[in-house]
Amino acid sequence: MQRISVFDIFKIGVGPSSSHTMGPWRAAERFLRELEAAGSFESVARVQVELFGSLAKTGRGHGTDIAVLMGLRGEDPAQCDTRRIGYAIQQAQAEGQIALLGRKPVAFNPDADLVFHYDRSLPFHPNGIRLSARLSDGSTVDGTYYSIGGGFVVREGETTGEDESPPPFTCASAAEIADCCRAHDLSIWEMVRENERAWRDDSDFDAGLRRIWATMVDSIYRGCHADGDLPGGLRVVRRAKHIHRKLMNGATYADHEAWIEAIRSRPRTFQDTVKWVSCFALAVNEENAAFGRVVTAPTNGAAGVIPAVLMHFVCAHQASDAETLRFLLTASAIGGLFKTGATISAALGGCQAEIGVSSAMAAAALTECLGGTVDQALMAAEIAMEHHLGLTCDPVGGLVQIPCIERNAMGAMKAITAAHIALESTPQNARVSLDTVIRTMWETARDMSDKYKETAEGGLAVQIPVNVAEC
Repeated sequence: MQRISVFDIFKIGVGPSSSHTMGPWRAAERFLRELEAAGSFESVARVQVELFGSLAKTGRGHGTDIAVLMGLRGEDPAQCDTRRIGYAIQQAQAEGQIALLGRKPVAFNPDADLVFHYDRSLPFHPNGIRLSARLSDGSTVDGTYYSIGGGFVVREGETTGEDESPPPFTCASAAEIADCCRAHDLSIWEMVRENERAWRDDSDFDAGLRRIWATMVDSIYRGCHADGDLPGGLRVVRRAKHIHRKLMNGATYADHEAWIEAIRSRPRTFQDTVKWVSCFALAVNEENAAFGRVVTAPTNGAAGVIPAVLMHFVCAHQASDAETLRFLLTASAIGGLFKTGATISAALGGCQAEIGVSSAMAAAALTECLGGTVDQALMAAEIAMEHHLGLTCDPVGGLVQIPCIERNAMGAMKAITAAHIALESTPQNARVSLDTVIRTMWETARDMSDKYKETAEGGLAVQIPVNVAEC
């Protein structure tokens, strides 16, 4: 069984897109690392990058060109200074060169060496990228990669094969998860933890999970305190700060912990809950749209759903540190089912593969954390995805802004609703299973017109005229 860890589903990186930013970023860096391993890196005289399919059609709006240059420079998306990301293109244009992996300057002209093939796609996946290196002896080495969603990258012809350290529980379907948990008297989060122990010790694992959650909290906090227009030309105005200020009655706090405690202590009506959850989701995806640091969960376009629902759980239900980690574990198991049984790539499946999957993940996690059974958690995931089936990906201007940012708020609220419906239901009486919905989602994805798969050629993307500026 293909190894999918919690840290494959949740990755720390930068916006605005896991498939169009994070994937090409990693592909560019990987290409150079492979040249380095082969002993060819020091002989590189020039590099060229070609983008195909969806990467070309919506690449500029998603910052694909910037991401490729950051990858060629060897920058780490989990640690780089996000304030300087936008300078990558300008610096290369001004200097006519780029420092590969930060240490080997070679000639590079973004206008000539970064090619967008708007009318060509590669056969394996719509998100294709080909990198070529001309060596000092005149020979050329190239590599073709595919960004398959959620920041996952595969090289052409690459196979994952069997995991060298197979986990104790290899569940490829929701039915298998349910059977496994019943047979071993485990919750979903406990099953995931046991699997992770095949790959790392508990202390490293918990520390990694806490970094994931801390990054989510930080992205919410930053989004709640930033204003102005988002980059790209649509002139979308940030709203999270305005909503947050009203909910906090103008109060400010020096650190994240005091801020969270203040939110926890505030009275909460149903209307307030809706506003808080929406604020959290908008905050993350406004940060994502501005090339901020977020957690791919399981994609960047849907990065706000799980943090919003988890922050709701923390603040409204006084969740402990241990409970926040359990939430992430359960959510990752559901994300893995969609990754292996369907897709988490909008270029293959539309937005149902992003917002729909993240909503299903959050719904299952919240259900289990609120005391629901394994069957109720799986039912919550089914309900959440069922009501995202057929959701298209039609980003206006190719930017992860309209309708993407608001969809995160809607996906978060659907997840909470699905969780509470499941908690009041008897799953044995359900007519639709999570496995059925995953199959249906994949069939829907294959039937969906390419116009609605992150190409900006249909839906809202062609209804709103815009002159997209450089990010």
